[in-house]
Amino acid sequence: MSNFTSISTFLLLEFSNVRELQIVYFFVFLALYLMAITGNLLIIIAVTFDHHLHTPMFFFLLNLAIMDIGTISVMIPKSMAMSLTNNRSISLSGCVAQVFFYIFCLSSDFFLLIIMAHDRYVAICNPLQYERIMHKGACLQMIATVWIIGLSYAILHTGGTFANTFCSNVVNQFFCEIPQLLKLSCTKTYLVEVGLVVISCIIALGCFIFIIITYFQIFAAVLRIPSVHGHKKALSTCLPHLVVVSVFIFTGVFAYAKPPSNTSSDLDLAFAVMYAITPSILNPLIYSMRNKELKTALWKLFDLELLFKIISKNLCN
Repeated sequence: MSNFTSISTFLLLEFSNVRELQIVYFFVFLALYLMAITGNLLIIIAVTFDHHLHTPMFFFLLNLAIMDIGTISVMIPKSMAMSLTNNRSISLSGCVAQVFFYIFCLSSDFFLLIIMAHDRYVAICNPLQYERIMHKGACLQMIATVWIIGLSYAILHTGGTFANTFCSNVVNQFFCEIPQLLKLSCTKTYLVEVGLVVISCIIALGCFIFIIITYFQIFAAVLRIPSVHGHKKALSTCLPHLVVVSVFIFTGVFAYAKPPSNTSSDLDLAFAVMYAITPSILNPLIYSMRNKELKTALWKLFDLELLFKIISKNLCN
C-alpha cells in the first residue's frame, strides 16, 4: 500500500450497500436523534425556567444535557447524510472536527459525572455543610474546570492523531474514531497517540474507582437514615446518576473490550452505535423517571399557560 503524503478526504463505513436499507437507516437514525435532542432540550428548558430547579444538582444536569446533545450531534447528522446521499466521504477538516468535538464532549461528560457524584456525596453525607461547599461560585468553577479539561483532552488527542501520515483513507467505522484512524498510520508517530489513549484509560479507571468508593459511602450514609421517606428521597437522587454512570462506562467497555481487527463486523458497528447513541437517549429518561422535582417541572412545560407565566416572570427578573 503506497503512502499518502496528504489526504484530503476519508471514506467512512456505510451501514449497507442496498439503497432501500440506506433509506431505512436514515429514518431510524433520524428518530433516535430526535429522541435524544428532544429529551435533553426538555431538561435544559425545564431547569432554565423553573426556579425550583436552580440547585447545584440540576445545574450539573443541565450541563450534562448540553454535552449529550453535543456528543450525538457530532456524528449522527453526518451518518444520516451519508445514508441519504449515498456518499460516504468526509473531508479532512470534517474528520478533524469530528474527533475534536467528540473527545471534547465525551471527556467533559465523564468528568461532569464525577462532579455529580461528589455533589450527591456532600448532599447526603454532609448535608449541614452542603450550601457552604456547593455554593454558586464553587459550581461555576467546577463546570469551568470540566470544560477546560475537556478542551485540553480534545486538543491533545486531535493533535496526536492527525500528526500521523496515513497510508489509507478508508476508515472502518461510521465516524472518525481515533482507534480506527491510528490503524491507517504509516509512521511510528501513532505511538504518541496510543500512549495518550492508554494514559486516558488509566485516568478513567481511577475516576471510575473514585465514583464506586463515593457511592459505597453514600449508600452507607443512606442506611443510617432512620425514616423510610428519607431513604426514598436519597435514593431517588442517587440511583439515576449511578445508572447513567453505569450506562456510560459499560457501553464503552462493550465497544472496546474486544480483540482488535483490521475489518469491521456488524457486531462492531452495533457496539459503536450503542455507545455513541444510547447514553444521550437514556440519560433524560433515567433522570425524568426517577426525580420527582424534574417530573413536575417537565409536566409544567406541557401546560402552555403556566409556561408562559414562568418565562415572563424569569424575563422580568
